[in-house]
Amino acid sequence: MDTSDAMFYCFLFFLWIISSILVRSFVNNRWSNRTDTVRHPPSPPALPIIGHLHLLISSNVPNSFQTLARRYGPLIQLRLGTSLTFTLVSSFTVAKDILKTHDSDFPTRATVFTSGYNIYKGSTFINAPYGTYWRYLKKLCMNELLSSSQINRSIHIREEEILKLLESLMKNSKKGEFCDLSMVLTAMTNNVICRMAMSTRCSENDDEAKEIKKIVRDVFELGRMLGVNKMMGPLGKFDIFGYEKKLGLAMGQFDRLVERIMKEHEEKEKRGCEGEGRDLMDIMLESYKDTNAEVKLTRNDVKAFFLEIFLAGTDTSSVAMQWAMAELINHPQAFKKLREEIDSIVGSNRLVKESDVPNLPYLRATVKETLRLHTPGPILFRECTNDCSINGYDFKKSKSLLVINSYAIMRDPNAWTDPDEFIPERFLVNSNSTENLGQHHMEIKGQDFRHLPFGGGRRGCPGASLASTVMQATIGALVQCFDWKVKGGEKVDLKSGSGLLATAMAHPLLCYPITHFNPF
Repeated sequence: MDTSDAMFYCFLFFLWIISSILVRSFVNNRWSNRTDTVRHPPSPPALPIIGHLHLLISSNVPNSFQTLARRYGPLIQLRLGTSLTFTLVSSFTVAKDILKTHDSDFPTRATVFTSGYNIYKGSTFINAPYGTYWRYLKKLCMNELLSSSQINRSIHIREEEILKLLESLMKNSKKGEFCDLSMVLTAMTNNVICRMAMSTRCSENDDEAKEIKKIVRDVFELGRMLGVNKMMGPLGKFDIFGYEKKLGLAMGQFDRLVERIMKEHEEKEKRGCEGEGRDLMDIMLESYKDTNAEVKLTRNDVKAFFLEIFLAGTDTSSVAMQWAMAELINHPQAFKKLREEIDSIVGSNRLVKESDVPNLPYLRATVKETLRLHTPGPILFRECTNDCSINGYDFKKSKSLLVINSYAIMRDPNAWTDPDEFIPERFLVNSNSTENLGQHHMEIKGQDFRHLPFGGGRRGCPGASLASTVMQATIGALVQCFDWKVKGGEKVDLKSGSGLLATAMAHPLLCYPITHFNPF
């Protein structure tokens, strides 16, 4: 770095300090002159400029939030940097109050980190304000992609992709080679979503598989890193680390990829060709061309919708399955119990199927326990749209941001016995093995606010049913067909990654598959 560059960065740093102090002073003056009696939740001691950043003692932010809640209470106000102030919720009773009693007061998922390089700005579905546009897209999504009937119609897609996964692992087993379960599970879930949404197997060849996985991963990771810019206050506008520019490049790649697929569907329609049937892309294009549709969709709306489907579905399901296999490998008794259940119901002559899952309670319990310990959505954002009061504190319209720490709620000792232990039996009913687990062994039916892996209320994840279905069938097949040996050790390292939305494992899941049952 030459002298001119060093001077430039020193000037930016000085500008940030001065701007932050001025903004802080202005805000303090505004609050000191207020004459109303708004009751805010308690707040830990904060430092100038950085706020409560110094209290985040772990790189795993949900875990740090949990530590703060245990010290200062289940409802506290925090400030990270100069611009991000929110109320942190860490109690299932308060979460229930927000997501059920006050669901209509918090109907919008807050958009905390935004980017000027988002080419789909204004076309988002997941974080769209509650209104006609969001309701229309959710209805379209639930009716055409995620309804029970549609999930049943696409069962052959998931079965074929699971077989391809097993075939790949059989080759590793035959050669005595280890595999990266992180990679192969991501490829499988990616293919399932591609085929259900676009009748396209996006990983038909290695180059295309790497392309789409890389784009989705880059967009996801860069979107998370925008939080750094947000907490830097006025200086964040300069995009010092280049995250926004890189995000724009990744989204441009995705835009070109989906545009090509859209044109292929339009050409297919002109030729009158039929593929795997009428998929979600066909439905979206039909709505896009319908001048009398309830909501007039733009081409960007369609592309943004599919980007969010990939972002919400590919990594989350894949990561959850990685955690499930890691926990089962580290708990051989649970692994043995699950295999014995599958053998007793399915037998030893065929592969476990989705239709078997209702008769496999321990498999379902294993998935639920995995999602409790390693939730794909550890942090839920909600924005207040109506003045209301919760637990004696006031929340104002358009000024109150809530952060619900579902990670902490699902590890709360007041809600769960031995909350940090992997015990699938807690989700079984009338099981002798659950006698010492307290009152919390149960089969969750409907919405239990102690168990929020997919969020809750009207903004809960619409793909929860599909995600659970994919997880159950895949984990059942991996346990039925293989024994697993960890590469380089006896047990899997269960350390989590870092960041605000820390859900992935810190290290790849490298294992040797050892064939137990060959379905081919």
